[in-house]
Amino acid sequence: MLKNIFLEVKKKFDTAMEVLRAEKITIDPEDPAAVTHYAKVMKTVREKADLFSESQRIQYTIQTKTQDIPDARTYLLTLKEIRIKRGLTDELGAEAMMMDALEKVEKDLKKPLMRNDKKGMAVLLAEFDKINKKLGIRKEDLPKYEEQLELKIAKAQLEELHKECYEAMDTQKKREEFKDEDVIEPKSLDIRNFI
Repeated sequence: MLKNIFLEVKKKFDTAMEVLRAEKITIDPEDPAAVTHYAKVMKTVREKADLFSESQRIQYTIQTKTQDIPDARTYLLTLKEIRIKRGLTDELGAEAMMMDALEKVEKDLKKPLMRNDKKGMAVLLAEFDKINKKLGIRKEDLPKYEEQLELKIAKAQLEELHKECYEAMDTQKKREEFKDEDVIEPKSLDIRNFI
C-alpha cells in the first residue's frame, strides 16, 4: 500500500516537474502579466498532476471536517476555524452576520438548529441569501472569486520566490569566489535552469 502511495506521489511530482520544465516563469510579483502567467502554469500543473486547487482543498477540508457535525452553530464555528487555519480573512464581516442570522433562527425555533432540520435550515439558508445579496455576493460570481484567490496565491508565491532568490544571491555574495559578481534581478532568471 505504501509503495502504491509513493508511486502515485512520484507520478504527480514528475508530471508537475514536466510542466514546470516546459514553461518560462518570470519571478516578478509586481508584474500582473507575470502573476497571471504563473497562476496559469500552476493551474496546468494541478490539472495534469490531478492536484486540488486552493478552493477545492478548502471545500474538501470543509466536507471532511463538518460531515459529522449535527448542529448549525458548531458547523459555522468549524468553518470559522478552517478559515483562520487557512489564513483567510473575513473582510466583509460575513461570519458575524451569519452567526446573527443563526441566532435569529434559533430564537424563533426556541432550540438549537440541527442540520437535519430541513425547515429550519431552509429558513437559515434564506437568511444567508439575504446576507449574500446585501454584501453583493452572487453564486454565479464564485468562479471569479476562485480566480481572484488563485491570483492572490500566485502573487504570494512569486513574492516568496523573489525573496528567496535575493537571499540565495546574498548568501553567495558573501563567499569569496562570488564577491565580484553583480546581484542580478530575479525576474531575469529562468527557473527552468534550476530544476
